[in-house]
Amino acid sequence: MALPLSDMPSEILREVRARKWLALMLFVVVSFGVLAAGFFWPYKYQSETVIFIDDRNIIRPLMEGSAVATEVNKRASSAKELLWSRSVMEKLARDPNVFGPNAPNISTERLGARIGYLRTNMMVTTRGENYFAIGFRSESPRRAFQVAQKMGQLFISESNEQKKSESRNAYEFINNQVKSYENQLAEVEVRLKEFLSVNVDGTENEANSRRADLRKSLELAELERSELQTRARSLETELSRVNPTIAQGRTVDAYQTRISSLEEQLDNLRLRYHDTYPDIVSLRQQIQELRRQRERALANQDNEPQPLSSDNISNPVYQEIQAELSRTRANMETVETRINSFNRLLAEQSTRMERIQENKAQYSELTRDMEVNKQIYDDLLKRRERARVSMSLDIEGQGLNYRINENAQYPLSASGPKFGTFAAAGLFLGILAPFGLVAGLLQIDPRIRVREQLEDELDFPVLVALPSIKTPFEQRRAKKVTFVVGVCAILAVIVYLLLVTAALMGVIG
Repeated sequence: MALPLSDMPSEILREVRARKWLALMLFVVVSFGVLAAGFFWPYKYQSETVIFIDDRNIIRPLMEGSAVATEVNKRASSAKELLWSRSVMEKLARDPNVFGPNAPNISTERLGARIGYLRTNMMVTTRGENYFAIGFRSESPRRAFQVAQKMGQLFISESNEQKKSESRNAYEFINNQVKSYENQLAEVEVRLKEFLSVNVDGTENEANSRRADLRKSLELAELERSELQTRARSLETELSRVNPTIAQGRTVDAYQTRISSLEEQLDNLRLRYHDTYPDIVSLRQQIQELRRQRERALANQDNEPQPLSSDNISNPVYQEIQAELSRTRANMETVETRINSFNRLLAEQSTRMERIQENKAQYSELTRDMEVNKQIYDDLLKRRERARVSMSLDIEGQGLNYRINENAQYPLSASGPKFGTFAAAGLFLGILAPFGLVAGLLQIDPRIRVREQLEDELDFPVLVALPSIKTPFEQRRAKKVTFVVGVCAILAVIVYLLLVTAALMGVIG
């Protein structure tokens, strides 16, 4: 049963008084054990080299946008990764200034153990925004100082070499990519040139424009053919109504006959055409000329005409209509030939459009590859120049730099807990050990020690509690035991203090 906390101090004191010798032995064992641990504790000395990260020099704002200064993210962790590398650790493990003149000839097994020793005791810690420390712990202050100093030097040199190598590799990689894309662009240009030299059909817009023009011309030609066909039918009808020959005498009536025939022909033409039509204008001029001739004949003759003779001659109207019909039919044949040519050209344009559509995908692929490669090539040219300037910055030691802000110092005292700390802790823990042990045992002790345990947990009423009474003999014996234990405790403390004093004064160590 758990003991109430209010009764815990009195029960602890009672148990300690009841077991004085055990408490004394526990005090002696714990205190002298901690003191012995202080004697044998491996005290280590620590030395650090503080590195400053110089990333705010004047070159950085001047070259911003033209060059990329090499940066290190998570500086402390990256510094530790660099120092943990096998190459750096092997250089340090084989350094004769740190591990003696035989260090370069160390065996492989010992080299691995020494590298493990260096990695175990190495530490890298941040010191603000632009500082971090590279430290080393060792049981020898000289070894701690030498290793910390050498690690700082190695980090500076290795980081500079790494920056130069990275910028140089970046420049070489981008330069190789630029050359590769130059070759690709040249190949695409050659293929595009060959494609254009072979495929001379033009573009799709040109073909569509040409086909539209041909269709428009074809429609006009077909309309003209319809007009000519209508005109030919009209001329054939009119030709069937006119006599091929006419009887022409030397009287005025001959003129009137011709005028009447031409007026009849004029009336027929005016039913189909406007007055500005060339045939109508020509007929009007002929009629006017015949009328003038008739008037002159009337003026030279009497009122009653006397025919002198009569001849059958070809009717000029008939001949003119027949000539016009021949011209119309010739024009029809010309227009028909033109229509056939337009149809043939349209068929050729359709075939040309099919070829253009077939070549369009290939042309698009060639131009797309060329545009994409050109964009990447231009971007790589800019990046190559920036990489070249960045490489020059790293070679000249500009941009992001590391420099030693504080050299490693020779450690004058050990790091970690001192011997005095062990001495004070041993005395304190020795006194606290008996009471702590009793307190722990009381928490797991199943016995009932106070009345509250029965009343609270078992709900048993307790009428009276009988106190423990000792006889006079037991009291005298208890006093003697207490006195002897006290003397022994004082002697143990005196011996403890003497050992501590001797150790601090260097008498024992």
